[in-house]
Amino acid sequence: MEKTYTRRSFLKRFLSLSFGSILAASGGYAYAKYVEPKRLDIVRKTISASNLPASFDGINVLQFSDTHLGLSYHLPQLQNLVEKMNALRPDIVLFTGDLIDIPNEYPYTNKVAPILKQIQAPLGKYSIYGNHDHGGYGTELYKEIMHQADFKLLTNEVHKIELVDQTFIHICGLDDVMLGKPEYSKTLNQLQHNVFSIAMVHEPDVAVKVANYEVDLQLSGHSHGGQIQIPFYGPLITPPFGTVYSEGSYEVGQSNMQLYVNRGLGTTRLPFRFLATPEVTIFTLRKA
Repeated sequence: MEKTYTRRSFLKRFLSLSFGSILAASGGYAYAKYVEPKRLDIVRKTISASNLPASFDGINVLQFSDTHLGLSYHLPQLQNLVEKMNALRPDIVLFTGDLIDIPNEYPYTNKVAPILKQIQAPLGKYSIYGNHDHGGYGTELYKEIMHQADFKLLTNEVHKIELVDQTFIHICGLDDVMLGKPEYSKTLNQLQHNVFSIAMVHEPDVAVKVANYEVDLQLSGHSHGGQIQIPFYGPLITPPFGTVYSEGSYEVGQSNMQLYVNRGLGTTRLPFRFLATPEVTIFTLRKA
């Protein structure tokens, strides 16, 4: 096992060095640092489920993730993002973690909540902790920012989203896997087979656990799509708990639970993106 891991590490390091040389020689360095990180993909997905109430058919759920404010993502970009998201007219907005890259070093924390508060979602705005939200002594800071921005922070909680006709779906959020204390059974055992549910979990790879419960759709971030992808190889480096499911749509477990991994918006460690364009995802719910 150790030998396999060493070979994989060597291969990734070799590809990383080679890829860096190619970027530098081709002018791709400027694209990866200054162009692609400023781009934005609006990814549209349809989620069909037989247990979705008919009154929720056509409801739009918007997911954004991993802004990592402070490294290469800044407040003017966040303001522009909010305006673009509002133009999409989502009914529900979900943030799947990692708001500030290093919370205790970020000098503009008081300016974040007023921008996030502008996000409009008539059926509610919800968020969860990512590892960077707990890291850098950010746990209470992130909690306060989300409270001021009118987001409901779900930490091992299940919430009911109910319409005027009293039909409802469940939205739940687990605490961060790496630096928090996720309570799988206590939280997810509250879900019911006949009630459509969305689980917000920052790290995607724990989907193999989440799929054992009555979850219809897991939404995650964390991986950034690898940030740097190599053609015909895929993500160069992925973080812990983001190596199996790095981006996009999957079906997981015997229940075929739907998983979607958002590529996020900012960067961490290295201020580069290549073939991993920042994204906002909007899901349209449909009664199957």
